[in-house]
Amino acid sequence: MSNSKADACNRLKELAARSPGLCIKDLMVEPGRVEQYSISAAGLHVDFSKHLVDDDVRSALLGLAESVGILDLAKQVFAGEPVNRTEHRAALHMAMREPSPDLDPETTNQIVAARERLKSVSDSIRKGSWSGSVITDVINIGIGGSDLGPHMACSALREFSDGPRCHFISNVDGAELLNLLDGLNPETTLPIVSSKTFTTSETMVNARTTLAWLKNSSKLARPEERCIAVTAYPDNARTFGIPTDQILTFPESIGGRYSLWSSIGLPVCIAIGYDAFSELLSGAAAMDDHFLSTPPDRNIPLTLGLLAVWYNNFLGAQSHAVIPYCQRLRLLIDHLQQLEMESNGKSVTLSGNQVETETGPVTWGQTGTNGQHAFFQLLHQGTRLIPVDFIGVIRDRLSNSSHHRLLLANMIAQSEALMLGASDENLHRHLPGNRPSTTILLDELTPATLGALIALYEHRVFTQAAIWDTNPYDQFGVELGKTLTGSILDGTGEHDASTLNLLIRAGLK
Repeated sequence: MSNSKADACNRLKELAARSPGLCIKDLMVEPGRVEQYSISAAGLHVDFSKHLVDDDVRSALLGLAESVGILDLAKQVFAGEPVNRTEHRAALHMAMREPSPDLDPETTNQIVAARERLKSVSDSIRKGSWSGSVITDVINIGIGGSDLGPHMACSALREFSDGPRCHFISNVDGAELLNLLDGLNPETTLPIVSSKTFTTSETMVNARTTLAWLKNSSKLARPEERCIAVTAYPDNARTFGIPTDQILTFPESIGGRYSLWSSIGLPVCIAIGYDAFSELLSGAAAMDDHFLSTPPDRNIPLTLGLLAVWYNNFLGAQSHAVIPYCQRLRLLIDHLQQLEMESNGKSVTLSGNQVETETGPVTWGQTGTNGQHAFFQLLHQGTRLIPVDFIGVIRDRLSNSSHHRLLLANMIAQSEALMLGASDENLHRHLPGNRPSTTILLDELTPATLGALIALYEHRVFTQAAIWDTNPYDQFGVELGKTLTGSILDGTGEHDASTLNLLIRAGLK
């Protein structure tokens, strides 16, 4: 740790020691508090004034960011440098939105070509000219980043959906897939098999079951010829039987949870059209530009990442709640769980040493107002410190005034109630208040603002990882379970007494 970073951390520890004396509602009366602690960019307005942060804490957090050189590190990501040091490759998710002028020309050309291919294929499917078939339904078969991002985007942007119906299958639970297939016409259904490696076991099993359904129901001799593959390893897709001209690719340097912006976004293009998908990319690129070029004290992703570090590392918070007050954003929480916990669930630094501090907190949540009638009791009167992100949409053309006013009023009231609390001599009715929250308002839920919102959280994740000196782009922790699953299924390997007993009871041995 550099001397400047150590000094910044020591200063924050000193400030944390006196943090019990901080009172948000007292801070709120300071002149200019809301203006200084609110920022607007890329169709989003972010109010972080309701936090256990005064000017001294904010200054110290900005000093920590400067000591690490976070924005300089972010520019390395944008330029395509090999920032994923454990896997010796770049992280090209920002380049998929808008290639950096510093990116090598070959990579830029590949990105442009992949985008043109994405447009061509999605346009032909939407127009009914793909492979000579009119497509009414698309099944995206993938898991993790090959499912969560596009599924979330299609759900969030259903207002703009005017293409074939898009369905998503991820879990290897056969009941879900078979139930879906039972209601579809095989003559007008297009499977898309999305897998970075094209070896993911759950995806391959679901794909084979779908192909068998196609073959049995439509009498296709080679049902693979009615499929599209999206992968970073086209040879594996060809071996599976997918024709070369039906394979869309994306760079190996795109991690699954960052892959929405690539050809993995094909179902989004099919649902809302390529032009609207381009607006999604543009909105994310606008947030990229804000993150890379805006001064630290007016930089939204940097600010939210620093707040997360403040709570996690200096005030002992162990989780972070995300509460969208828009039902169409219900799957955003699933996407953010993977983005944040797979990226920052690390305990080893880039140099290979054990971390000396806490890293990724648990990310969780539910849509409001549902969450109010489920877990808000714990937020208001529980013993744990849980920072909350409230996300709302100012104008919603799919709703009406009476519903939308009530929805937004609930959201804003909850943020105020967490801050104010309520005094009562009956301790069962006493709410301590002084509980922190951020409120994020989208002008409207459009492809552009959704893109900006997702990119905001990507950069928030990056900010934390940069401070912890961890790699947010690998995920080796998920591999062991896959290996053991294989050994169970093929009957190899020895198992402990508990595992062996469970295998016997489950009929697997």
